[in-house]
Amino acid sequence: MRRGNGTGSTDVTAWPEWSPARIYAGGTEIIPAVVRHALAPVVPAAAHALGLPRVLSGVSGVALTFDDGPHPDGTPAVLEVLAREGARATFFMIGEQVERRPALAAEVLAAGHAIALHGYRHRLQLRLSSHDVHADLRRGAAAIEDATGASPVWHRPPFGIYSAAGLAFTREAGLRPLLWSRWGKDWRKFTTPGRIAARATANVADGDVILLHDADFYSSHNSYRRTVEAVGSILSALKSRQIGTVLLI
Repeated sequence: MRRGNGTGSTDVTAWPEWSPARIYAGGTEIIPAVVRHALAPVVPAAAHALGLPRVLSGVSGVALTFDDGPHPDGTPAVLEVLAREGARATFFMIGEQVERRPALAAEVLAAGHAIALHGYRHRLQLRLSSHDVHADLRRGAAAIEDATGASPVWHRPPFGIYSAAGLAFTREAGLRPLLWSRWGKDWRKFTTPGRIAARATANVADGDVILLHDADFYSSHNSYRRTVEAVGSILSALKSRQIGTVLLI
């Protein structure tokens, strides 16, 4: 998923004065609801207003999360690094990709990781009708259940952006919404493994949720290769700070 500004502790002062992010951070309540939903991934105050968690409470460790898979090359490569380092992660999967590779989705679960729902297709909820959002959630969850025998508990929408209907349907379905507090911006074409790792671990602390991607279906070609290289550095940085990884269960 390609996303906007910020690294977790978003510096809204870097935005222009007329920016909705600056206005919202200043406490103005005149922002339309749709803008609040759109800003939630990058403006903590907007996420808070919608009741969207960005961190985990009361946990010792960080949640390492991967969006957009399963990918035939990226997902196995990430699994290999995680196994080597003894780390656990949660994979927010796309239903249409699960349908193409059900055995790979099942392999992720069998390896001791968690699977969550990212959607059936990678589409911005704000551009979909309520009916289409609802159908997307149902199809995505069903694809995961058919492939793994497990029902997803957590949900993160494509781009991290919910529509009002999408957030309501998510909660009605018993899914727990989750955004992120740290990200590597690993979908970028000209980034490097070092930059990804540095961004993902900057000021990291227990309870943080780190966003990465194990696939390049919806981002720059071969972006997952840089992510795979960065994961080892991320885990080393966490280990040096005596921070472990936790599953979303």
